Amino acid sequence: QVQLVESGGGLVQAGGSLRLSCAASGMIVGINTMGWYRQAPGKQRELVAITSDRSTNYRDSVKGRFTISRDNAKNTVYLQMSSLKPEDTGVYYCYSDDYFYVEYWGQGTQVTVSS
Repeated sequence: QVQLVESGGGLVQAGGSLRLSCAASGMIVGINTMGWYRQAPGKQRELVAITSDRSTNYRDSVKGRFTISRDNAKNTVYLQMSSLKPEDTGVYYCYSDDYFYVEYWGQGTQVTVSS
């Protein structure tokens, strides 16, 4: 089992920045992909950014504004968010999967961007 714990959410004005962190613990030897999803009220959960040893991908609306990074020594993934917009508001969930395709989710951290 892998546990994911997010931190770094909060309230910020449009144009501001936030940095999310997600630390993995437990049976972390087989972790493959780590990334971030978000869910706005009344909407489906959507991929924001995801990274593995082979690739890194972003949803189009955050390209150039968000940067995902990973510190394998600390088993942590980060999401640096800049030029935030009100439409970036939502609960941000950390995601991970392992080489057996088992998925893990964090409990989520709220990001609110005021206009």
